[in-house]
Amino acid sequence: MKRNERNVSCIWMASSTRDVTNLLVRLVVKLLSHSDPSDYSGRESQLIKHGPMLNVILTGISPVDYAPIFSFHGLVPELATVLMAICEVFGCLSPSVSWTVGAGEEISAHTVFSNAFILLLRLWKFNHPPVEYCIMGDGAPVGSQLTPEYLLLLRNSQVLCANSSSKSRSSQKQLPVTSSRSSQNPIFMDSFPKLKLWYRQHQACLASPLSGLAHGTPVHNIVDSLLNLMFRKANKGSTSIGSVSGSSSISNSSGPGDDGSHLWPQLPAWEILEAVPFVVDAALTACSHGRLFPRELATGLKDLADFLPASTATIVSYFSAEVTRGVWKPAFMNGTDWPSPAANLSMVEEHIKKIVAATGVDVPRLATGGTTLGRLPLPLAAFVSLTITYKLDKASERFLNLAGPALENLAASCPWPSMAIVAALWTQKVKRWSDFLVFSASRTVFHHNNDAVVQLLRSCFTSILGMSSTSLCCCGGVASLLGHGFGSHCSGGLSPVAPGILYLRIFRCIKDCSILAEDILSLLMLSVKDIAETTVSRHGSDKLKRTKYAMGHGKISLATAMTQVKVAASLGATLVWLSGGTTLVQSLFQEMLPSWFLSAQDLDRGGASGGTVYKLGGHALAYFAVYCGMFAWGIDPTPVSRRRERVMRSHLEFLASALDGKISLGCNMSLWQAYVSGFLELVVDRAPCLLHEVDLKVLKKLSIGLRQWKEKELAVAILCRGGPEAMGVAAELILDSEW
Repeated sequence: MKRNERNVSCIWMASSTRDVTNLLVRLVVKLLSHSDPSDYSGRESQLIKHGPMLNVILTGISPVDYAPIFSFHGLVPELATVLMAICEVFGCLSPSVSWTVGAGEEISAHTVFSNAFILLLRLWKFNHPPVEYCIMGDGAPVGSQLTPEYLLLLRNSQVLCANSSSKSRSSQKQLPVTSSRSSQNPIFMDSFPKLKLWYRQHQACLASPLSGLAHGTPVHNIVDSLLNLMFRKANKGSTSIGSVSGSSSISNSSGPGDDGSHLWPQLPAWEILEAVPFVVDAALTACSHGRLFPRELATGLKDLADFLPASTATIVSYFSAEVTRGVWKPAFMNGTDWPSPAANLSMVEEHIKKIVAATGVDVPRLATGGTTLGRLPLPLAAFVSLTITYKLDKASERFLNLAGPALENLAASCPWPSMAIVAALWTQKVKRWSDFLVFSASRTVFHHNNDAVVQLLRSCFTSILGMSSTSLCCCGGVASLLGHGFGSHCSGGLSPVAPGILYLRIFRCIKDCSILAEDILSLLMLSVKDIAETTVSRHGSDKLKRTKYAMGHGKISLATAMTQVKVAASLGATLVWLSGGTTLVQSLFQEMLPSWFLSAQDLDRGGASGGTVYKLGGHALAYFAVYCGMFAWGIDPTPVSRRRERVMRSHLEFLASALDGKISLGCNMSLWQAYVSGFLELVVDRAPCLLHEVDLKVLKKLSIGLRQWKEKELAVAILCRGGPEAMGVAAELILDSEW
């Protein structure tokens, strides 16, 4: 058995070229997708007799390094569908269904099910805490809201595209993923009733506290049985745990020296998973009331996870949901009841300070008045205690691959200093993970502190423009923004991390992206103000006189300033798009920019820049807006979303109405003129297809307004790019005597 697993891993390591890897991943999916023949009339699925082979393949592709390979080749939806079928079949089998392979090694249906189930969960970002979905909503980054339904939708879309393309081709050049007729049909969650039932229970567990367990039902009996077996050694049977209905108690049902492994219920995995949330809830409730020691809680949960590894998923989802509810009292990590992080907490604090040093953000102290703030929410304390009971060996890899990322995300979503405490606890267990754990803890400094996020954004702007005294690279640019990594291998230990890298690690957990976009816009204009003042002071106002030599200096100064303005605008647009996607970009065009132009903005207080800041500010906003639109909807003639047409039409109508005098502006007119001219010029040069989506009357108003500003070439260019219908209006304006 182990030799077969090593062979599968060796095949993966040997596939160094893309073509070979593509064939291998397709072959793996094909081997996992055994389906019943159309003339098969048996009651059991043909998958069952292939259990040993399926287990070898699932074990071989279970390491965390292999999932991105399937994603790279676009096979995650197909692989997820195959895994759903395996889970549906083997989850209905009793663990008494087993096979003997290799040197007498025995694998059960529970083993095959758990391997497939855990791999399936990792494919749809199961480890992300529910609070992330609540925070991001519709603006969540692509890929952060993967669900089984969404994966099936992608799979059905791929099958539809493949069927359409196969009709126009006589032969297939690639190895097909599946060849059965059923694989060419759409598949929905209704095809997997047991998985659908578990998923609905999972969603209900995240949405509200557990309820609905009636006394005497089969699920209630399973809950009692599991509780008795998990905590049979607790206080030698004298402690009452109590299930949700309060009737369960610990009983010493096994004799001395008996591990009780044969007493675990021989039930299908789906039936056990249905009872697990109630089991964990009863155990955690007993621990919170002092009827169960924390060490016994961790040991009992580990026994449950060892019996059915797939139950790890339900344990993780329950703890994640309960942490977000905030109804549990905190657990004091004092080293008596719960493990203590005191040995490494000071070291973690110092390393976090070093990591965020380049941002100028103050790190809250982890110890005040000689006492350590070692408190965690009770569900998180139970979860971390469970994880550190596992040894770092091959047998525990399956559990830690699922629980590890979930623990990191869950601790990061909790108030400061939860992640720092978790990092200190795990650093005591595995010192070689210290760098990763401390870096994960450092990003939580920004999760619950909006001022720290704004300071981090400010550091991003100053670092890329080369205006930061704490920047890692004095010349600015991408090297200063993103740096060159971090780690204890650097001289002097951990080095400061570039602000751009820190932001990439924390932007998914920012609660209010709309306020964030306003902060980015304000920081962009402050950066423009610094650019204008620095440019004027660097070259001296006396060199800007109308002489041949001075004009040369003026052009150089303006070119340098415009280059920095473009860099700042591109960074601002990247941050907006990265943080909120198309939803935030739409809000920028329809709400933030119009409001900004309607209000008074004093960017040149004291006249330090001689009015240059307004012209540079207008161009900065123009580049900023165009870049945001490009990132969100592209510049292809055929839009990928009708939202682009609606948003751009609305924004250009606002510009036309302001040029026509129907809207009273509050901003500086030099800034307004620079923005309108710069924005329209960029659209004409780089995205002329956007003008095809705008009404001809709007284009005519824009052209007339530009003509009044003596922007004749741009006025004509707008109409020329407006399509055939606008050519007549363009000709009329050209022939007009005022031209």
